[in-house]
Amino acid sequence: MKLISQFEAAMLGTAELYGLRKKAFIAFGAAARGSQEQRDALTSMRNIERELASRVLSP
Repeated sequence: MKLISQFEAAMLGTAELYGLRKKAFIAFGAAARGSQEQRDALTSMRNIERELASRVLSP
């Protein structure tokens, strides 16, 4: 899976983010333990979660 940066996450719609979060979760589980692919998926999930959380907190 391609790494999703915080900047990229901020440019996407909420529905797209939820879809990408699911894909990242699946990619994380499918990747070899400790691999770069697994680290990229985990970082992507974190970036997506941060963006989603910031949207909930916004007035």
